[in-house]
Amino acid sequence: MKKSILLVLFTICIHQISVFGQSKELVQVTVDLQSIENDKVTVTVTPPKIKTSEIVFHFPKTVPGTYSADNFGLYIENFKVYDKIGAYLTATKIDDNSWKIANATKIGTISYQVNDTYDIESTHEIFSPVGSNIEVGKNIMLNTHCFVGFFDGFASTSYKVTVTHPESLWGATSLTDTDSNNKSDVFTVSRYAELVENPIMYGKPDYTTFTINDMQILIAVYSPNGVHTAEGITPAMKSMMTAQKNFLGKFNSTKKYSILVYLSDVQNENDAHGFGALEHPTATTVVMPEAMGIDELGEQLKDVVSHEFFHIVTPLTIHSKEIQDFDYTNPKMSEHLWMYEGVTEYFANLFQINQGLISESDFYVRMAAKISNANNMDDTMPFTKMSANVLTKPYKDQYLNVYEKGALIGMCIDIIIREKSNGTRGILDLMQKLSQEYGVSKAFNDDELFAKITTLTYPEVGQFLKTYVSGATPIPYNEFLSKVGVSQKIIKGFGNPFLKGQVPTITVNQQTKEIIVLPAEKLNEFYTELGIQAGDVLTEINATKYSLDNIYDLITSSQLWKNDDPITVKISRNGKEQLITGKTKMPSEDNIGYEFTDAAKSNLKNSWLKG
Repeated sequence: MKKSILLVLFTICIHQISVFGQSKELVQVTVDLQSIENDKVTVTVTPPKIKTSEIVFHFPKTVPGTYSADNFGLYIENFKVYDKIGAYLTATKIDDNSWKIANATKIGTISYQVNDTYDIESTHEIFSPVGSNIEVGKNIMLNTHCFVGFFDGFASTSYKVTVTHPESLWGATSLTDTDSNNKSDVFTVSRYAELVENPIMYGKPDYTTFTINDMQILIAVYSPNGVHTAEGITPAMKSMMTAQKNFLGKFNSTKKYSILVYLSDVQNENDAHGFGALEHPTATTVVMPEAMGIDELGEQLKDVVSHEFFHIVTPLTIHSKEIQDFDYTNPKMSEHLWMYEGVTEYFANLFQINQGLISESDFYVRMAAKISNANNMDDTMPFTKMSANVLTKPYKDQYLNVYEKGALIGMCIDIIIREKSNGTRGILDLMQKLSQEYGVSKAFNDDELFAKITTLTYPEVGQFLKTYVSGATPIPYNEFLSKVGVSQKIIKGFGNPFLKGQVPTITVNQQTKEIIVLPAEKLNEFYTELGIQAGDVLTEINATKYSLDNIYDLITSSQLWKNDDPITVKISRNGKEQLITGKTKMPSEDNIGYEFTDAAKSNLKNSWLKG
């Protein structure tokens, strides 16, 4: 841990000593998991001393790490305010997320109920890892921004949160519980932003812990049908995170890191169906389908969790003032999603070749796929403009490009730095220097970052940023890859049975949610080998039922299928069910790929991938 971070923590500790003994300077919150009624949790808030005649209490419109207006106040019900003797005070809802309270100096407590988001996902677009789950006696995904709000002018005030819960449920979190009682937990944080960044998952204890280079890792799992356990997924996670720590070297911004894994029952339409993860400085919340096999789940977790863990570099260590002083009610977005998400995604791939987890050819396949995907997006939209306006159309429609072109921007910058430094430096070195220049408690100005990066690297990097990141010029990827001896080639391989390029071979009946094989001049080998015809309804594959609700899971799992794997498909044809057994024949495709061809650049290529 860097000295500057220690100073910040020391300052926070001194501040807490001075205020935690004075309840007037605390926002005190009680979350009652003991008395859940109608799938709703009751929360009580006791404010610090308020001196204004009226005040507004808010829930976030959005939170860091998400790029959508989610309006968490929409899931708050029965909002009531009481004075110090229990009489009602007037509270008026002024927008989706805010209540104005009159006679604010008299406030004794605020009470409200929280409805969860997982079981009503068809009514909103909140990404599951950002949402909440309430299942009595089984699981509470307590993303704190869903349950706790803040007062105007008091977002920087310390919070003391007490969670009462059944003795059978245990809270997995990176926060420290200061209450030894088995039916209540007490957490204290320095400000609202710290609370938001610390999710808690309550469930019957299923967790493992291990240590990597002085960092304690906690992995907690909720598997509703007992399909998976923390012990089962830990070996793969430990191997991956050890490799990540080795790759990062000097970066060590936290002493504890928690991975909270919620596995959704995809057969239950009232469960989470948005699969992925949300990063925090000391935690990641993950939602994945429970029906995945252990190897398939391990592969998905490796890619998803590695991406989220690398966020400890940026934006959790290196970030702009828009991130440092995040406005939860009227968020202003930074211009630099190319770095926050793009460089993070690049690292999530680069470390795997760097640490020997994938082969060189595997890495080229991944980058080729990102080039193909990026070319299907708007390649002339300036990335900085898209980032700053990502909450609104047409820019929000291009958000997914942060994981494609954003990662490729990181790759090109890495190659430029490697070329100019004769292989001795790369983009990781740049990020280390930026972390020394700024860091956890010191933000940069959005419009100054490019100049700072140029001074820390080379003029060619600055020109690249101006031309291809803030400019509208498409990136000539082949030109940059040729600098490290890599050339484009046509690679014969296997495609996805449900996609031909970017065009699906299946469709969905919106009314019945059935997945239907589309007509085509020639069905691909997967269908013909099994005797599946156009118009057939795919109802079940390998004992897993599929529909519109979990079609994403079907596409994702099929990416891991191999030729001649045994397969069982249940179809409906002309209203009659049929069970088909056979072997998978993955459709052949000619894909644009890359290979190393210039032996004279071997040293530079090796420093890029292995340095």
